[in-house]
Amino acid sequence: MQNLAQRLRQLAVSDSGFVFDPLTGHTYSVNGAGLEILEGLKQGLAPSDLAARLSAMYEFDADDDPLRDIEEFIAQLRKNTNLG
Repeated sequence: MQNLAQRLRQLAVSDSGFVFDPLTGHTYSVNGAGLEILEGLKQGLAPSDLAARLSAMYEFDADDDPLRDIEEFIAQLRKNTNLG
C-alpha cells in the first residue's frame, strides 16, 4: 500500500474530482466518494479504515460492501497509475 500512497501523492486532484497524472498525462474524474478514497490513500489509510470513514459519511444499502468497492477502486488505481 505504501508504494500506492507515494504514487498517488504525485497526482493533482481538484476539489471537483478532476485528477491529473503528470507522469502519464492521463486525466480522470472521480465522485465525492472517490475523492475521499484518494485522499485517505494518500494519507496511508488502510482500506478497512476508509470503509469505516465512508460508512460514517454515506448511507449504504444493506447489500452494499464499502470495503469491496474500495478494493475494486484501488485495483483500478493500480492499473491506471501503472503500479500493477
